[in-house]
Amino acid sequence: MRKLIVSTFASLDGIVQAPGGPEEDPTDGFTLGGWMFGYEDNSMDLSAAGFDGKDRELVLGRRTYEIFEAYWPYQSDDNAIAKIFNVTRKYVASRTLTTLHWHNSTLLQGDVVSAIIALKAQPGPDLQIIGSSHLVQTLQPAALIDEYNVWTFPVVLGQGKRLFGETAKPFALRLVRSNVSTTGVVMSTYVPNGEIRSGALGSDEPSDQELARRKKIANKTW
Repeated sequence: MRKLIVSTFASLDGIVQAPGGPEEDPTDGFTLGGWMFGYEDNSMDLSAAGFDGKDRELVLGRRTYEIFEAYWPYQSDDNAIAKIFNVTRKYVASRTLTTLHWHNSTLLQGDVVSAIIALKAQPGPDLQIIGSSHLVQTLQPAALIDEYNVWTFPVVLGQGKRLFGETAKPFALRLVRSNVSTTGVVMSTYVPNGEIRSGALGSDEPSDQELARRKKIANKTW
């Protein structure tokens, strides 16, 4: 089964809206678009984090698709990312779009969770979500996302679209890679790591989850 990978730019307080420019996504009066400007350096490997879509098929929410469709088809093939985006297969989750004009784009039909389950089961390259916060928030509770690449920028935005919203299902993550740019951007890769194991600092008493785990092990028939 192929993996579903999320890659996103985020502020320190978890905002992912319009990192690339003021006009990118002014939804709900967001006025701080372009907040990642000025933080680029040579240590930022877009390909390693999946932001260039190399060797993957794209899965996009409606808003991100519209932003990409209005920009990338009009860039020269000398632009490495444009060359990849324009030819790779793109799957779009939308309840309102009926026609897609960008080459090699397919509208996901019906329930998006069921559609993604079907896509993951098909042969092919891994699936890559870029941005698309609403889509991420829909798929995360269904445990369909296999990897999160989150680049956290040293800015606090206060309001805007977030990577995880109120519908997020609590879960633990395991850090598998991390690097810091010279400009203070923390580039991290996480994979889901089961349920959150709670406890109390300074207490030797095992948590309820740990007690349940121990009981389950003790009751096993070997």
